[in-house]
Amino acid sequence: MKIGIVGTGFSARAHVEAIRRIPGLEVVSVVSRSKERAEAFARKFGIPKALDGVQELIADQDVDAVHNCTPNDRHFVVNRAVLEGGKPLLSEKPLAMTSEETAELAALAERAGVAAGVCFNYRHYPLVRQMKESIRANEIGKVHLVHGGYLQDWLLYDTDYNWRLSREQGGASRAIADIGSHWCDTVQYVLGQKITEVFADLKTVHPVRYRPQEDASTFSSSKEMEQSEAVDIDTEDCGHVLVHFSNGATGVFTVSQVSAGRKNKLHFEIAGQHGTFAWDQERPNQLWMGKRDEANRVLMRDPALLRAEAAEMAHYPGGHEEGWPDGLKNLIANFYAAVRGESSQEVASFSDGHAIMKIIEAILQSHQTRQWVSIEGGK
Repeated sequence: MKIGIVGTGFSARAHVEAIRRIPGLEVVSVVSRSKERAEAFARKFGIPKALDGVQELIADQDVDAVHNCTPNDRHFVVNRAVLEGGKPLLSEKPLAMTSEETAELAALAERAGVAAGVCFNYRHYPLVRQMKESIRANEIGKVHLVHGGYLQDWLLYDTDYNWRLSREQGGASRAIADIGSHWCDTVQYVLGQKITEVFADLKTVHPVRYRPQEDASTFSSSKEMEQSEAVDIDTEDCGHVLVHFSNGATGVFTVSQVSAGRKNKLHFEIAGQHGTFAWDQERPNQLWMGKRDEANRVLMRDPALLRAEAAEMAHYPGGHEEGWPDGLKNLIANFYAAVRGESSQEVASFSDGHAIMKIIEAILQSHQTRQWVSIEGGK
């Protein structure tokens, strides 16, 4: 399979590196809004072609599938063009900027009849799959409580700036859409249940930030203030969300991009009638299992100890630690299994991406109205 990449930022680099670890896949072209940037990216990564635009990429007979790794404001137009061109498509999240756009894309993906997935990569960790299968097997009984969050510190200072801070490029929500969406998708996936209702309290810690004269990439260090200009910020830095699930379970999660020392801490704890699971993405090779009347246990990521479905996602023996790049590799491998017509229900679909956007919009509405908002009624 020959692949074209749209975008040249952090996500594009991560996709190229993951693709090259999977037999039978090859990156053959790249596109950016700047031809010079695309050419520089192609030289750096040894990609044969830097093309002039998305339409040229779609028309290229050498390209079998497309990865959309652009900023959020480009997701809708690129995704629509690729689907209309009839090529398999793996899109970074969020799927688009509004639920109207995601609804259109979900319907278009269904009509197009090609594989179309969204990069919710935390589904693709071995111990996340272990939890899912254990809950499906009723190992901890009916789930009644879920809590956790997703914490980062890369926007802690008012001199930290990135395109994600711009409503025009990033969307009406930032922390919720950027990282809270991952928490919602992963927990729904593990539980096999949908979030049906939300109550949110969001906060902008820095209503004014200082934008550097040169563009800053995601996770880059802050610039000196004398090289910057003041910019008003109207998207959230952090927040808390109460949630109700379709099976009657309740939960709460916290998101933050301003928590010092927390680099990429997605974590959650799931409490059921007979036990509790707890998992932390920064310690992805350990699954804590809590019990009332016997000793608690920690399951290590060892293929010999995992359920068969989870062991398929673990590619090295126990003690040979795997992490974030391996989860992305698993996602891409599973996506191309679907492209080849093999069963692969683990990759988030465009319908899943649409459902997540409805949750994001309901959270924003709840924060504005100070009320519970149902997902179907969220706007």
